[in-house]
Amino acid sequence: MRLCGNAADAEDMIQDVFLQAFRKWHTFRGDADPVTWLYAIAARSCKDRARRRRGTDPRTPALSQLMPWSESTVMQIAAAPDDAGANAARAEAIASVQSEIARLPEHLRIPLVMKDVLELSVHDTASGLGLAENTVKTRLHRARLALRKSMTSQAKATRAQAPVFEKQVCLDLLKAKFNAMDRGGTAAGFTVPQAEVCARCRAVFRELDLVQDACARLGNGHLPASARSKILAAIRARDEVAQPRRPRGRKPVTGRPRR
Repeated sequence: MRLCGNAADAEDMIQDVFLQAFRKWHTFRGDADPVTWLYAIAARSCKDRARRRRGTDPRTPALSQLMPWSESTVMQIAAAPDDAGANAARAEAIASVQSEIARLPEHLRIPLVMKDVLELSVHDTASGLGLAENTVKTRLHRARLALRKSMTSQAKATRAQAPVFEKQVCLDLLKAKFNAMDRGGTAAGFTVPQAEVCARCRAVFRELDLVQDACARLGNGHLPASARSKILAAIRARDEVAQPRRPRGRKPVTGRPRR
């Protein structure tokens, strides 16, 4: 759904993906997790479908337009103390992020879905898309900033406090925040002492946590036990077939080689 944008295309793509996987199963070398392999097929299928319909969307939001430092406001719920009882506002913010994912340009949307929704690693996302890991990280950062920008524009805002540190310090902190998100870390995984983060940066980072939370909630779901057991059985059977066999009639070489 998040790759295609609508249910009808998603249903068609599911059939295409598993048909391709069935036909190409013999080409799977086992270098990556089978799940990553399937997601890579899905990503390519979505790209091909989008190109056939409307061509590739080359637009990339300018980074200068996405950075938060020129903004004069932050979200009220991000500026408020922890556990301030803003559950309704939080739910509304998460819903706005989820609806905006489908509007991201394709080259930003697909890495974001694979990494932050399906919770693959940066390495597996890059491998599945045939991209360098740094390229995937750059696209993830732009996608998260774009979603944050859209979310804050629709939410109740309050005046942002003036930065305490120089801009470069804030940029370094933002980079550290993104690195924690790339590793899959939640707010608890961002280990910079709070005393070293000014109130403005802290609010921005909470907004990014809302974006990450919205993506993670989209990935919630469970594979039926019967489907899981069949998939695992097929993988085990394939692994057994792929095991190298010793030619018949030959014994393993032991001792000193003959001259």
